[in-house]
Amino acid sequence: MLWSFVASFFVGFGASVAVPNVPEIPGRIVYNIFMSFGTFSLVFILTFFFLTRRTIGYLLRLSEGLEAIAGGDLGYRFPAVREDELGRIAGNINAMAEKLELQIEKERRSEQSKMELITGVSHDLRTPLTSMIGYLELLTAKGYRDESEYDRFVGNAYNKALQLKELIDDLFEYTRLTSHDAKLRLMTVDLNELLGQIEAEFQPLARERGISVETSLPRTPLPMKLDPDKIRRAIDNLLMNALKFSLKPGVVRISLAARDGGGRRTAEIRIENDGRPITREQEERLFERFYKADDSRESSSARGGAGLGLSIARSIARLHGGDIRLRHADGHYDFRIELPAGGASAAEQPESGGYVR
Repeated sequence: MLWSFVASFFVGFGASVAVPNVPEIPGRIVYNIFMSFGTFSLVFILTFFFLTRRTIGYLLRLSEGLEAIAGGDLGYRFPAVREDELGRIAGNINAMAEKLELQIEKERRSEQSKMELITGVSHDLRTPLTSMIGYLELLTAKGYRDESEYDRFVGNAYNKALQLKELIDDLFEYTRLTSHDAKLRLMTVDLNELLGQIEAEFQPLARERGISVETSLPRTPLPMKLDPDKIRRAIDNLLMNALKFSLKPGVVRISLAARDGGGRRTAEIRIENDGRPITREQEERLFERFYKADDSRESSSARGGAGLGLSIARSIARLHGGDIRLRHADGHYDFRIELPAGGASAAEQPESGGYVR
C-alpha cells in the first residue's frame, strides 16, 4: 500500500511537471525514481540499524536484567558503560536493587536477632534456675551431711537467685531503653562529682580482686544536663566489665575531660584496662546484646552476666545524644563515653514532671 502511494505520488508529480506535448513520463524515468527511492530507503534502514543497534542491545539487556531482579536475583547489577539517559536509568535500577537487597538483609538480620534473643534469654535464665532447683531438691530431701553443708547449699541457692534477678533486671532495662518511648529524667549534675562517687564505691570491689584504680578528674566542676541514675548505670557496667576481664593484678584507669570540637562541647569519660586480646570480629560485636567475646577470658571469681551490660551502656549514652566507642590494641581496652554538654538529644525530651532543674 505504501509503495502504491509512493508510486502514485511520483507519477502525479512527474505528470505535473511534464514537458508540454509529452503525454506521460516514460517507463524508464519511473523505474529510475523507484530505484533511487529504494536505494535511499535501504541506506536509511541500514544506517539507522547501525547507529541504534547498541542502544537496542542495551535496552534488551535492561529488560533481561529487570526480569532477573524481578525473579529474586537482587545481586544483579548493570554495567556503567553509558552516560546518557539509558545509563542513568541503569544506575537508578542498580540503586533500587541495592536498597531492596539491603532491606531484605536487614529484615533477615532482625529475624535472626529475634531468634538469638530468645535463645540467649532461655539459656541465661535456665542456667541459674537449674542450679537453684538442684540445691533446693537437695535441701528438701535433706541431702546434706551437716549444718555447714546445709548453709553452703542455702548460700549457693541464694546467690543463684540473685544472679537470676540480675539477668531479669538487665533484660528489662535493655528492653525499656531500646523502646521508642524511652524517657530520661534530666537534671543538672556535676559529672566530675558523680564520677568521683562512683569511683569511691568501686574501689573496695576492685581491691578484693587485686585491681588498683587510678583516676584523673578535673579540678573544676563539670555541670551536665543528664539522667544521673542511667549514667551511673552505664559507668558501672563499664567498670564491672573492666573488673571481669582485667589481668590480675592489674589497673583500671578512670578519667574525665571536656572536649571542644566540631562546633560543640562534649564530656569524655574514659575507662581503661589491660586484658587478653580479642579479634577484630569480636571487637566489632562487643556491643551486641547477649554477645560474649570469650567466656574463658572472664575471671572465675566474677559472676557471668547475660552479655547485656555493654549494650545497656551504649543505649544509655545514645539516649543522651552521645555514644560509647572502644579502642583496642594488643589487649589494652579503652572505652570512651562521649556526652554532649547540652544534655539529651532533641528527640529525647525529659519526662513531664520529671526531676529537672
